[in-house]
Amino acid sequence: MVDESKLLVPDELIMNKIYLIRGQKVMLDNDLAELYAVETRRLNEQVKRNIERFPEDFMFQLESGEFENLSRNLRHQDGVAEESCHLHLLNTGC
Repeated sequence: MVDESKLLVPDELIMNKIYLIRGQKVMLDNDLAELYAVETRRLNEQVKRNIERFPEDFMFQLESGEFENLSRNLRHQDGVAEESCHLHLLNTGC
């Protein structure tokens, strides 16, 4: 039998990974992949492969200025590693 307490993710962990961009609550693709314990590239591959299953506004890609601003903010938070240089896909299902 699976111990359900090990499957639950604390609300605080999820809330700390939600950002307000373009007036929408979003999560970075790498944060969502981490929650699902998969590689970011695999998450994005599966979403693209099954795009018809998602609402039209499920995700969008950061523009370079938005990415730079978000990266700057993330680097100022304690314990946050340098973000990768690709323009993240944002998931709006928050």
